[in-house]
Amino acid sequence: MPTPRPDDEPDDLLMAAYANGDDTAFERLYARHEAGLYRFVRRLLGPALAAQADEVFQDTWMRVVNARKGWMPQGASFRTWLFTLAHHRVIDVWRRSGREVTPVDDGDAPWEPDAEAGSAWARWPAPHTEDIAFWRKAGERLLHCLDQLPLAQRSAFLLHHEDELPLADVARALEVGFETAKTRLRYAMAKLRTCMGAHLAPLQ
Repeated sequence: MPTPRPDDEPDDLLMAAYANGDDTAFERLYARHEAGLYRFVRRLLGPALAAQADEVFQDTWMRVVNARKGWMPQGASFRTWLFTLAHHRVIDVWRRSGREVTPVDDGDAPWEPDAEAGSAWARWPAPHTEDIAFWRKAGERLLHCLDQLPLAQRSAFLLHHEDELPLADVARALEVGFETAKTRLRYAMAKLRTCMGAHLAPLQ
């Protein structure tokens, strides 16, 4: 019987144990990252490609299984590597569907929200508000606005703000330079503010 391991054992050690034949280590990795990975995949694919979410999610874990013998941290955490694998699969699905995946605006001039959108954003309730109806509507609108972002910017936003990866790890996961990741995140935030402010006025 395998020796019980502490719940806070680092991912890298669990992956190393799995590579050496400890299947329970894989089970713990799966349980630890299942929800976050599926949410990332589902939101990257968006409503139009939602039917592919299970396929991408499962294939990502199969790639972990197949790569276990040769897996090495190489400066990135297991979680960063896992999300990199998922991102690659999402790009494959987008390309098969004929969607644009090229980050066309990495070098563009900074995005400038219009004045009306900015003022609407500024009139929102304070974050501590208990207006449940407002925040439910805001959450629905945010998902809609996320779906309007280019894939490169959506990926950067989700990895940094929802999955809480440091910006350096976002760059590793997306396999781009730090400044490129920072630029994509800045575009994403500006566009989301514009989208949310322009289309979700505060409830009266």
